[in-house]
Amino acid sequence: MDILINVVLPLSLAIIMLSLGIGLTFGDFAGVLTRLRAFGVGAVAQIIALPVVTYLVVIAFKLPGELAVGFMLLSFCPGGVTSNMITKLAKGDVALSVSLTAVISLLGLLTMPFLAAWSVAHFMSENAPQIDIATLAIAVFLITTLPVLIGVTVRHFATGFAQRIEPALSVLATVLFVVIVLAAIAGNWALLIDNLSTLGPALIVMNIGLMLLGLGLARASGLTWNEMKTVSIETGVQNATLGIALAAIISGQSEGFSTMALPSAVYGILMYFVAAPFVAWYRKR
Repeated sequence: MDILINVVLPLSLAIIMLSLGIGLTFGDFAGVLTRLRAFGVGAVAQIIALPVVTYLVVIAFKLPGELAVGFMLLSFCPGGVTSNMITKLAKGDVALSVSLTAVISLLGLLTMPFLAAWSVAHFMSENAPQIDIATLAIAVFLITTLPVLIGVTVRHFATGFAQRIEPALSVLATVLFVVIVLAAIAGNWALLIDNLSTLGPALIVMNIGLMLLGLGLARASGLTWNEMKTVSIETGVQNATLGIALAAIISGQSEGFSTMALPSAVYGILMYFVAAPFVAWYRKR
């Protein structure tokens, strides 16, 4: 299990983020400048509204320390490849989805370490593990930001090669995602069973609430229907693997997944069931 935590998990996340980068171009970042209102609404929904709603859910369901931190860690993670895929299925604005994913993923290097440190201190108080923000920031950079930048660079300078390996890399990323999620659940099976009656409903309420919140904010901002769908999905769909990886880094456990990883692991499965009705609705309009 220690090999899974210390080697397979960070390597898997790096590959997942590399697959995201391979699918991006520098134009995806520049595209933000031509769609400032739509991007701004999506960014506010993800960076500000998402953690706030998650915090309210944590308080409402009275989740204990480590599970509460796990929820908050998940809220700090951008959508990743999954949100782009779901946006495409929902016939949303894929270009906007990709731009949001690209920029928010890079901004996470600046926001995640500080927000994660605050969450641990706030919810775990005297039981909180020591967190070195600089060390956490370096870890986030190495397993998330750097792979994305490498992927974008490869796409720019070796477009043909990037296009050839993108399908296989996407499949590999999906397989690794499933393995990590199932391993995290299996490693905390007893804890999951004990808390399922609270954990499941809390995650479902959070997920539905965020999808509706993103839709509402986009509608209030006068965005197009395709943009509204996209902001909704980007707000409600998070990178569960990154949440699990952050939990592993913060807990410092070398054997077994920490309790903090459980919300992200369960969410990694539930989010598809929650998103499915929204996708069906969005595809009809």
